[in-house]
Amino acid sequence: MRAVEVRDLSFSYRNGRVIDGISFSVDVGEVLGVIGPNSTGKTTLLRLLSRVLVPEAGAIRLFDRDLQALTRREVARIVAVVPQEFQVAFPFTVEQVVAMGRYPYVRGIGLETTEDRLAVERALGETGTAHLLKKYLDQLSGGEKQRVVIARALAQDPRLLLLDEPTAHLDLSHHLEILRLLGRLKAERGLTVVLVSHDLNAAAECSDRLLLLREGAILTAGRPEEVMQPAIIEKAYGCSVWIGADPDTGKIRILPRL
Repeated sequence: MRAVEVRDLSFSYRNGRVIDGISFSVDVGEVLGVIGPNSTGKTTLLRLLSRVLVPEAGAIRLFDRDLQALTRREVARIVAVVPQEFQVAFPFTVEQVVAMGRYPYVRGIGLETTEDRLAVERALGETGTAHLLKKYLDQLSGGEKQRVVIARALAQDPRLLLLDEPTAHLDLSHHLEILRLLGRLKAERGLTVVLVSHDLNAAAECSDRLLLLREGAILTAGRPEEVMQPAIIEKAYGCSVWIGADPDTGKIRILPRL
């Protein structure tokens, strides 16, 4: 079964077309990494998949259902988003932030069920954030905050997880922490994931397939070792790169040539 089917999708802002007639699919349980230069439509694609934006042409189907035919509550029960920046206007605790993920199910304030509380506890446990329960979000480090935002998404019990630059602005330790967490979530939950990243090494590390965008179109797609070829990356980014394998793990590694 396909988790995502995109056909002839196009979208424009006032200053021009950003997504230009693209088609692709994502299998259930697959991690698709979306890469490409700046301003090539990666974040816009996530917004289209979560129905924050409505396409001007083409169609999106999620788990064999037309995305545009779903209510917002139905979309929120299927899709969870981890944005590039997460801000709250008030000083919420970690527990309150993660509980926000239950909004597609809760009927009103104070009407949370045992199922809701268990979903929050599970999400906190999976992300290793239970010990932060009573801390305020603005007291957390970057890595802690990112794990809490992922916990919020997991509390939705989604079938599709959309992540926009999940390792941006993190130091090396927290960067690795998030990548390991994504690996565990795929193995334990069987989530379908669409991941946008400027970090080509991170994308190659945790994705089953890569979708390389350039000027709103698909330049190429395939397994990481198929996409991460010097000629392809140089064409997309306009710079020379070295691509090799980590001597210990065999994983693809990419470095720009100065």
